[in-house]
Amino acid sequence: MTALLADLVADRGPEPAVIDERGTTTWTELDERVTRLVHALEDRGLRVGDSVVAMVGNQRELIEITLACAHGGWLMVPVNWHWVAPEVAYVLGDADAAAVVVDHRWADVMARALVDADVPRLRCRLLVGDGAPVSGFERYDDAVAAAGTADLVDPQRGGPMFYTSGTTGRPKGVRSALSAIGGPPEVLLLIAHTMAPIIGVTPGSRGVQLVCGPLYHSAQWAFGVFALLCGSTVVLQHRFDAAGALGAIDQHGVTHVHLVPTQMIRMLELPDDVRTGFDGSSLVQIIHGAAPCSPSVKRRMIEWVGPKVTEYYGGTEGGFLSLISADEWLERPGSVGRPLTVVEVLVLGPDGEVLGAGETGDVWFRSLLGSDFEYHNAPEKTAGAHRDGGLGTLGDVGYLDDDGYLFLSDRKIDMIVSGGVNIYPAEIEGALTDHRAIADAAVFGIPDEEMGEAVHAVVVLRHGHVWSDALQDDLTGFCRERLAGYKVPRSYEVLDALPRSEAGKLTKRQLRDPWWHGRDRAI
Repeated sequence: MTALLADLVADRGPEPAVIDERGTTTWTELDERVTRLVHALEDRGLRVGDSVVAMVGNQRELIEITLACAHGGWLMVPVNWHWVAPEVAYVLGDADAAAVVVDHRWADVMARALVDADVPRLRCRLLVGDGAPVSGFERYDDAVAAAGTADLVDPQRGGPMFYTSGTTGRPKGVRSALSAIGGPPEVLLLIAHTMAPIIGVTPGSRGVQLVCGPLYHSAQWAFGVFALLCGSTVVLQHRFDAAGALGAIDQHGVTHVHLVPTQMIRMLELPDDVRTGFDGSSLVQIIHGAAPCSPSVKRRMIEWVGPKVTEYYGGTEGGFLSLISADEWLERPGSVGRPLTVVEVLVLGPDGEVLGAGETGDVWFRSLLGSDFEYHNAPEKTAGAHRDGGLGTLGDVGYLDDDGYLFLSDRKIDMIVSGGVNIYPAEIEGALTDHRAIADAAVFGIPDEEMGEAVHAVVVLRHGHVWSDALQDDLTGFCRERLAGYKVPRSYEVLDALPRSEAGKLTKRQLRDPWWHGRDRAI
């Protein structure tokens, strides 16, 4: 019996806990499988403080790995399954992986990554699914089935470390209060119950949570795992399909779902007969975040489903920072809400002075519970995201109105948010300039109606090269070998030189601003 599931098993043992595309797992079955997985990993030499890297989709196994790490004192590192081998290899080494779990769909990528990764402490490789055997990997289900079911002795709390792409060209692991190692696992229950009002659930209730975005993303993970620990059945859709999501809501009686604006747009664009055929009477709340939402999209969602649409602002580093209901938003269109009671949000000027209502500046936050974050193996980046007094930032620019509602207007850090996914241009620029034809490159986001922003590249050619469709195709293929597909530029410009300051710093604003001219915000 596991510490985190014991009460739920006692109360609801034969009821569904996790529903994915491969079937249903009851609370009793989930508890047993997690217990076995903890023993299996301990039997293979994992010790408190080790890292488990999981390249697994929206499926039962990722929930099991999360809960096993929460009892084994291990750091759970979910890997973006869009990544290519060089990206995965870097994270394997940076996280110092002691165990790797991969679904058979990405086994080839993981196998190639392990060839180049620096993983001297790697003790265990597990393969999920029914695909062909892969040399060096054990079957996940075989390892779980062969392990014991004895009660866990002195379980130690572990937690997730999510990787964000880096402004310096490499992803960085974010270590927050969730990533703490050691102590009783029940602390995660306390965190989940604290988050319950934000997620929209009540601890002990029989809600049903649909997760239709990737669980390697911190928000999706929180809405899935925290809802589960509060007693909700979790329904997992591996790849988002708008009509399929509506069908899942009606089929499973979903009460809560987390969406990003791109997903809402795709729902709104469904044929009329699909939307009118959607019952949705079970739905209590749609909560959205992760990217700016067009006011027109927000209004259309509210007109369709009613005042069930809640928005949050936050990030992997700081968690949830603010929240706004549909009724509040209709009174203050464009706001991302008031700060939560456990968070202080300040808008600071260029000299660190606190700005007044309506004055635009850098948005900083401080947890009133004392929690904080750091970037794994990146002390300089950690320092750059903090200032005295325990303040941290996500790099956004905005203002607070007279009633304390936060509005975002720009982004200070060099980041693109496309379809709710954070993309950092530095690693794309690095890939572009490795190409034989590219002397210099600048990458930034340009407006895109569906995705919010699209990746756009401005390049300078090396001497002797001429831009052509063939060169563009070659450059795109070159990038796809080194970067996940969502990072590859969707459009290009060619210039003789990029604008730079006297100190040689790229003044990207000169390139980016014209694309955003005439819009009410620059993100």
